[in-house]
Amino acid sequence: MKNQKSISFLAVLISLLSFAATTYALVSHQGKGPYKYKSIFSENVDIYGRGLYQHDSVSMATQALAQDYVTLFLAIPLLIISLVLTTKGLVKGKLLLTGTLGYFLYTYSSYSFLSMYNSMFLVYIIIMSASFFGFILAMMSFDIPKLPQIFNETLPVTFISGFLFVVSSVFCLMWLGKVVPGVIHGSQPVGLEHYTTLIIQALDLGFVIPVGFIAAILLMKRRPFGYLLAAVITFKDVTLVTALSAMVIRLVAIGVQISLVFICIVLLINIVFLYTMVLILKNVKEVSGTDFFTKG
Repeated sequence: MKNQKSISFLAVLISLLSFAATTYALVSHQGKGPYKYKSIFSENVDIYGRGLYQHDSVSMATQALAQDYVTLFLAIPLLIISLVLTTKGLVKGKLLLTGTLGYFLYTYSSYSFLSMYNSMFLVYIIIMSASFFGFILAMMSFDIPKLPQIFNETLPVTFISGFLFVVSSVFCLMWLGKVVPGVIHGSQPVGLEHYTTLIIQALDLGFVIPVGFIAAILLMKRRPFGYLLAAVITFKDVTLVTALSAMVIRLVAIGVQISLVFICIVLLINIVFLYTMVLILKNVKEVSGTDFFTKG
């Protein structure tokens, strides 16, 4: 399989550095504690004031800590397991590895650009860079024309495509609903707090949501690249939406008011993504003597 040594090195590097970053974030408690800060938009922001995220808002720090738990106890083990399966030549392992690398790319891109500057900044950049190159190398290692042969004919293409299209539409409408009113009225969007711009919305609207729509359309047409995109974005979002669920639960636990409808939607999407991942893995062929990856 092409670039196996490079991908393995990058995956191990990501595992070690993300373990260090998440562990430190979860055990660090330095700082003077919560305090108020007046933003450039004259908004009084509650600052967390403790640990690695002491300069972030209470809301953002709470979400980051929830995501750190998911990264530590779900994403890192998935990365290691998928790497082991990949070295054994299993197609399931390679698909799962590619999707998990996508999770680390998204997560540490958001940490690099969104979190207030902290002592893990260079670590975030290294993980982001390693994830980017690992993800690209993993995507390039598939033999695209042979991808439909990887899956059984029983793969529920219509269900998976429809789900990806619906989820992409939900998040597109949700983020536009957050951004557009501020643009129309010339005011800062709700939740901007003391940050400079909406990084998550930029990443989702610029990359994640369009890829979701493209994956849904290509898979529905049974195009080879659609199979890969649908599998990768599903495996990425299993961990990402699990992290989002953890964030929502943790915010509710500290008393943040969140719509019950939104909570139910997030948890439902999380469950369906898990179900979709199982469906995809169950329909992957592991044919002895057949190489679905490019050589090199």
